[in-house]
Amino acid sequence: MPDVAGRYRRVAAQFTAKVAQVPPDRWSSASPCAEWNAREVVDHCVSSSGLFLGFIGRSVPGGPAVDDDPLAAWVNARDAVQAALDDPAAATTEYSGFMGPSTFEAGVDQFICTDLVVHGWDLARATGLDETLDPDEVANALAAMGSIDEKMLRSPGAFGPAVPAPPDADAQTRLLAFLGREA
Repeated sequence: MPDVAGRYRRVAAQFTAKVAQVPPDRWSSASPCAEWNAREVVDHCVSSSGLFLGFIGRSVPGGPAVDDDPLAAWVNARDAVQAALDDPAAATTEYSGFMGPSTFEAGVDQFICTDLVVHGWDLARATGLDETLDPDEVANALAAMGSIDEKMLRSPGAFGPAVPAPPDADAQTRLLAFLGREA
């Protein structure tokens, strides 16, 4: 298993920086995620953290709600996931997930890290921030998403249908198009 704790730390820091930069008057701005605004993108990331922690009998500790303080709510969830990844026993705890047996760190690597990369772009797009994604994480996300069953990837509540990308598109544009976003 690669250094998932280190990868999550980097990806979560990039997402945290975007959440911290959202102008106060932009939290209700529509995001590229159908029916979600910027605040709801963060809420999804907080909720997903709780979902994966729940797979191993852990939870996000009580803290601020996303509606009250999106940054503090996200940091609270981020820190709970990081603590589980930094605990070798928790990181390697097995659970039966969407795609069969997995470990917490494998689930975070494939799903949560990818979610943070893509939703970081969604948040940036919704709020007028820099939309540039880390090229290494774009490559990781493309690899992670490419290994997921197409039916599961496109199921309700997941990603929308792929959109065409220009033939000369860069990796970021290809990833976003694959996940139903127009860059």
